[in-house]
Order: sequence, then C-alpha cells, then structure tokens
Amino acid sequence: MHAWANWWPESIKLARLTGPILVAQLTHMLMSVADTVMAGQVGAVHLAAVSVGASIWIPSTLLIFGLALALAPIISHFDGAGKQSRMANMVQQGLYASILGGLLCLAVILCAPYVLGAMNVADDLRTITLDYLFYLAFGIPAFVIYMVLRNFCEGLSHTMPSLVIGVIGLLVNIPANYVFIYGAGDIPALGGAGCGVATALVLWVMAFSMLIYVLLAKRFKNIALFSHWYPPNWDDTWYVIRLGFPIATAMFFEVSLFAAAALVIAPLGATMVASHQIALNISSLVYMVPLSLSMAVTLRVGFALGAGNPQNAMLSHKLATIYGMTFATVNGLIMYLAGGWMASLYTDDQAVIQLAATLMGLAAIFTISDTFQAIAIGTLRGYKDTKVVMGITFISYWPLGLSVGVVLSLTDWLVPAMGAAGMWVGFIIGLSVAAVLLTWRLVIVSRRYQRQHQGAIRPDAAEEVL
Repeated sequence: MHAWANWWPESIKLARLTGPILVAQLTHMLMSVADTVMAGQVGAVHLAAVSVGASIWIPSTLLIFGLALALAPIISHFDGAGKQSRMANMVQQGLYASILGGLLCLAVILCAPYVLGAMNVADDLRTITLDYLFYLAFGIPAFVIYMVLRNFCEGLSHTMPSLVIGVIGLLVNIPANYVFIYGAGDIPALGGAGCGVATALVLWVMAFSMLIYVLLAKRFKNIALFSHWYPPNWDDTWYVIRLGFPIATAMFFEVSLFAAAALVIAPLGATMVASHQIALNISSLVYMVPLSLSMAVTLRVGFALGAGNPQNAMLSHKLATIYGMTFATVNGLIMYLAGGWMASLYTDDQAVIQLAATLMGLAAIFTISDTFQAIAIGTLRGYKDTKVVMGITFISYWPLGLSVGVVLSLTDWLVPAMGAAGMWVGFIIGLSVAAVLLTWRLVIVSRRYQRQHQGAIRPDAAEEVL
C-alpha cells in the first residue's frame, strides 16, 4: 500500500505527540516569564541579574539538553524494531553521558565570576547574578535526571508526562518564586537570586515526578529501567555523545546567533533594542509550534525506521512540513497585518510600536524559513544524522546570517544602514539557506537509507544505519 494512504492515521499520531510537547514547552517559557516579572518587581538591578544569569545558564545547559535529546531517536528506533530489552542499558548510558554534560555546565558556572569581572559588571549586579547562578547549580543533577527520563518517555512516543510534569513545575515555580524572592516567615528575601533557588527546587520536583512515574507506570514494567544497574560502557556512552554533541552544538549556534544579534543592535539605541526584543519575543512564542512538530517528527521517523518502514518515515516528514508551513503562513499573515497591534500590547511608545511592526513584517518571512528548517532538523535526528546538521547550521547562522545582518545593520556597504531591520534580514537569509541545505541533506540521507534497506540490511539493524 502506498505510504500516502496512511496520511490520516499518521496525522493523528503526529498531533497526539505534538500537542503535549507544545504544552510542555510553553510551561517552560512561562516559568521564564514568571521569573522575569517577579524579579522585576524588586528592582531593575534584580531583573538585570536574572537576565544576565540566564544568559549564562541557558547556553551552559545546552550540552545536557543535546545529549539527552539524542536518546529520543535511539529509543524510538528500538521501539520500532521491538528491542525493548536494549532500552534500559542505553538510557543508563545516556545518563552517564548527560552527567558529563552536567559537569561541564557546572564548570561554566564556576567560571562566571571571571566572565562577569572581565565585563566590568557593577558590584551589586555581579553579586546578585553570582548568587542566582550559585543556587541554580544545585539543580543541575535534577535537570540531568529529568531530561534523560523525559526523552526516554518521548522516545516511546509517550509525551503526556512532559505535559503534566511541565504544568506541575509551573505551579510550583510561581509560589516558590514568591517565597524566595520576597521572603516568607523565617525565609529571608533573596530578591533576584531567589529565582535561582526556586528554579533549582522546581527542577528537583520535576525530576522526582518523572522518576516516580517511570518507576510506577505499568507500560514501563517490561523495560525494567533500573532493575539492573549497567556499568559505564564506553562504546554505548560514546554513541550517545556522538549523536548528542552535534545536536547541542547546532542548538548553540542558533541561540548564540540571536544573542549576538542583541549585542550588535544594543549600541543603536533603546528604541531599536526594544523593538527587536518585542518582535523576537512574539516570533519565539510562535516558534514553539514548529519546534514541537520537529520533536514529534523525530519520534515518528525513528519508530518508522526501527520498524523497517522508510516510506512512512518520509510521510511523517512531509505531513509535519505541510502542517508546520500552514501554521507558519497563517501566523505570518497575522504578524504582517497585526504587528503594530501586537507590539502595542508591550508598550505605548509609538516609535517602538512602528519599528516593531516593521520587524514583525520581516518576522513573517523569518517564521516560514524557521519552520521549514526546524522540521528538517527533526527528521534528520530521526535518521540519527547530526554531524552534517551541525556543520550546516554553523555555516548558515554565523558566516552567512550573522555576517549579513551585521553588514546591513551597521554599514552602508550594500545599502544604507538598516538598523535592527538589517539584522532580521540576516536572520531570514541564514535560516533560508539552512532550510535549503538541510532539505538537500535529507534527500541524500533518505535515499541512501532506502537503498540500504532494499539491499543487504539486516531487519534487526535498523538503528545502526547511518
């Protein structure tokens, strides 16, 4: 039967995976919003400390995130191939790999005093930021545990725990912020640093919740995740690192592109910076949908390949692309037509609103390119193809996207300096190039897999391809 005959059942499966992942992602974003709003009530210095601390914390956790994310396609391949007996060992090896990532994350935090010193940060801001990071460091082990177990569950196409535990985390985060930021009873008010305590507490609550679920859920009884403790096996641990490190690096290239763009725009004045931040905030919220689709398609592609069905793997990709691009097109039109109104929800400054509306028009194009490349990346992860993706994202985001953005923003070399709009044109170029190159890579990988599958590939070796 032709693969397209399964389009409706496959669409339902994609939707059932995407929905909980989307809600989980939104809860994490809302936690960040709660930190920002509640710390801002104490004062500008405390708000700045949380912002600076997060700019160190978030990039440092990407290695943990990437290494743990490598487990999702590994587990989904095993699930499709009916190899549940191999899952427990691989999850534990993924835990060892992620612990290494956690140690590097801790090393970054320990270097924070030197980084802030080199930046000549004011003493009061420096003190609060370091306190914030100090408290956050206690949450690193919990973040490792949570991310590994979350990707184990999602690798089995079971995304509902991510939703439920994400909501639990949000419900704990707000009162914990209140207690530790403003003080309560014998607990002193820590200001912005209290956000670090609250976040560490939330991470432990989420980690223990996920651990309890995994240990008690009947669906995982046959897997016996921790009934036997496997010692570190370098081959298996390295396999996770080999897949996960490029994922983390590609994510770093994207995150650092936007961070660098903020630094480029900063000297252009408050209006430029505020407009850029508003447009970026709205487009980041919209991006949660293609990001969730990307994570869902990784699971469906991994399962299909593990089951020896490469046609269904590409069907999942095509459907995810169609639904993602439909969403991006509709939202692009909304941002283009109602960008000014959206910006007015953030500020009453007409100059900021007008410039933000212009950037939102560019964001409409940016969203389409971003959606296309995000889903291509998710599909390639399902094929366990991550090294080339890392190279493509680097070339697209930095030598192309950032360089073009800097030239258009600050110089009259090609056109009169465009300010913040030039940076967004750079985003569009970088992400569009990435979308084209990633699609080209996916065509190569899928055709190669198809040839191998039709040739001498063993039915039980689906997870070893590529």
